[in-house]
Order: sequence, then C-alpha cells, then structure tokens
Amino acid sequence: MKKYFTASIFLVAIVAVSFSLSNHVMAQIISNRYLTPYFYDSFFYHSLYYSISPFNAYYAFSLSPSTPFYPFSEKYPIFGCNFLIPSFTFIHLNQNLQKAKNIIFMVPDGMGLANVTAARIFKNGLNGEPLSFERLPVIGYQRTHSANSTVTDSAAAASAWACGEKFINGEISCHSGGECSSEQMPTILEIAKTRGKATGLVVTSAITDATPAAFGSHIKSRSCATEIARQYIEETEVDLLLGGGIGLNIAPCTMSPQDIQALIDKAQNIHGYTYVDTKAEVQAAIITGKKKILGLFTENYKSPERYRVEPWVGYPDTEPTLTEMTGAALDILEEENNGFFLLVEGSQIDWANHGHDVNGQIGETLAFEEAVQVVINWINESPLRKDQTLLIVALDHETGGFAINGPYGEVSQAGDIIQDGWTSSDHTACDTLIWSQGPGSDKLGKALDNTDLFTVMVNIIQ
Repeated sequence: MKKYFTASIFLVAIVAVSFSLSNHVMAQIISNRYLTPYFYDSFFYHSLYYSISPFNAYYAFSLSPSTPFYPFSEKYPIFGCNFLIPSFTFIHLNQNLQKAKNIIFMVPDGMGLANVTAARIFKNGLNGEPLSFERLPVIGYQRTHSANSTVTDSAAAASAWACGEKFINGEISCHSGGECSSEQMPTILEIAKTRGKATGLVVTSAITDATPAAFGSHIKSRSCATEIARQYIEETEVDLLLGGGIGLNIAPCTMSPQDIQALIDKAQNIHGYTYVDTKAEVQAAIITGKKKILGLFTENYKSPERYRVEPWVGYPDTEPTLTEMTGAALDILEEENNGFFLLVEGSQIDWANHGHDVNGQIGETLAFEEAVQVVINWINESPLRKDQTLLIVALDHETGGFAINGPYGEVSQAGDIIQDGWTSSDHTACDTLIWSQGPGSDKLGKALDNTDLFTVMVNIIQ
C-alpha cells in the first residue's frame, strides 16, 4: 500500500510539473507573440489568458520587462511556478510586454506643423490624403528646450534623444564640463550596437552634421566635424553612413583637423568599410552583400530635392535621393539577424526655413515624406517586421516661425503654393510633434519632453 501511495504521489508530481511547463510554454508563445499579429491583436490584445492547470501559479511579472523581477525571471524563465497551490495562470497581454528588434528614428529637421500643411496642400490639395507620416497611429508632442536656452539647436535636441539628458546648445552627447565617451554616456545607437544590432545614419546634410553626430559620437562642440567622422569610423564603428561629405572643423572648435582623405582610406583599409560615392556603387554594394558602407555623395551637403516643386531644376543622375538612400539602408541593415537601429534625417527642411524659402521647404518635406513611405512599405511587407519594428518620426525643433497666411477667400488646389508668413530667421521654441507606430509607441502618444524618447527606446529595444 505504501508503495502504491508513493507511486501515486510521484505521478501527481509529474503531472503537476507537466501542466506547469506546458502552461509556461503557452505563456511564452502568447507573450512573445509567436502567433500571427492579426490573431494576437484581434483576440489577445489587452486581455487575460487563464490556464486550466490546477497546479500552476505562473505570474505575469516573470514575463514583463517593466517589473523589478524581470532580469531574474528572464534568466530563470519558470521562476514563479508553484506546483502545490491550485490557481490560475494569467498573463496580461499588451504592448508593454513587447520588445523592438528594430528601431527606425526619422527626423525632419526644423519642420513644424505648418510645414506639414503646406506640403500636403501642394501634393494632395486641401481635402486630399494625409502625408505618409500623418497616417501613423500614435501622435504625441514634446518640449524642445535645451539645458541653457529656451530655444534649442539641433545638437542639443538630438543629444537629448540620443542620451536622455538635456545638453547645452552646441554639445554633441557630451557635457562640456565632463568626460566625452560612450562609457560615460552611451547613445541609443551605441546601446543597440552592444546588443549585436547593425546601426546606420542616413542624412541629406554632411554626414558629420549635428543630428547624426549626436547618435554616433561624443564631443564638446558640433563644429569639430572631422573628429566626429573619426569617431564614427574608429570608435563607434557605425555600420552604414550615407549622406553628404565630411564637414570641416570651424570655430569654436579648437581641435586639430583630421585629414579627410586619410580618414576615408583608414575606413577602407583598417576598419572594413566599402566606400561609395555614387548611386550605382551603393547598389553594387547591396548586391555583393557588403555590410559596412561609407557613402559620401558630395563634398559637403547633398543636392537639394527642389525638383519636387520646380521640375525644371533637375537632380544629379549619379546621386541617390533621400528615398533611395533610405531604401538602400533597409536592404543592407535587414541582413543583421539581431535587428538594427537606423537614423534617417531630412536635414534641409531646416535650411529652407532659415531662408524663408517656401518652395525649398515643401520640396524637402516631400522628399522626407517619401522616405517615410519607403519605411512603412518595408515594415508592412512582413507581419514580423510590423510586430518588431518601432518607427518614430520626431521633429527636433521648428524653424522660422512659419505660418500659412492664405489664400483667404479661395480654395487651394494640389500644386498650389500657399501664402507664407514668418516670425523668425532662426529656430523657435514651440513644442513639436511625434508620430509613431510599433512596440513602445503607446508610450509616445502624450505630452513629453524630448529626453523621454530615449527612455522609451532604451526600455523597448530587444
């Protein structure tokens, strides 16, 4: 009798463990969203999953990265199982449990809401379709001031995104009174790199301009362009660099300039980059499977895409547009199995606004809008991409105080240029918009500070 009792207890224990492990597997399958996104989103989103097991108490905290137990439970995934107390397994499923394999951060530098309206009217008319980024499901806005100024510059604004702290205007992810290093203050790009992800910077300015620099370097002055380039290549080792040329050191930078050609040679011969300077060479690099690309298509900033408003202006045949560079970046970076971090900037919207150039800013806004559409199309090609990619479109600051003053008393049609008004030739301090979709985007649909975007990204990146 004792033998049978012992065997029975042993059998019950086996059954309990089996139920517990099976429920754990089911919990992992659901929480990690191995089911199709449609099935997940339509049935399990914001719901509770209840186990039929009478033996297992597997609590949601063991799966959720938002709890203090997460690092331990990730290492020991069945921590929290209780084989003796009858209870229900539950998992609260929502976007907080998701992780982003890819982060694509897109910046229309200097763009305000009035720029969006002007570009939309020109492209689609007053009652036409929204622009690509306007269709992203989550909309929020952010404060933009820097550490020392109500009105920010691009360096401080991008550094706030990249590092999650306020900076003085002109600083590049480095406080002037402190050390400048990735160990002291890693950027979100550098964090992605440490997690085995590919990284890329795609811009229409010089590749060393303030916004890309803040993600891939640490320096006390944005004016030290050749040092920024050296850090990209020798220290951060950004996998993909596509844009204009390497800028020159200018005041107030006091650092000795690097030799630009020597930097390019070193990138190729020591650090494994493939150097390209034409559209055809970019495509050849993609076809041959190159993973580290240094693409410098002009000596300074790229050719403006003014032809979108003034077709007679034209565009160089050998030079890729922002749309083409963005598509190439996705083709290259998606080959990394661990995912990627990609920054894309429409840099010259800002410059057109500084110059009160309405045609120029509409052309550059439409170039950026088309690049966003390329990204959205890429994401939508695969349910997994849609499930694992956080896309953020964020405006660093508004420039020019641009306003639409007319026409009054008549209806604008597609192709029309609105009547413009301006309050400044410099940046302004108004809050700016954020559009987003994907894992973590639910944290971006509200009033934020620009430093909050770093927090969202670092908490959601896989």
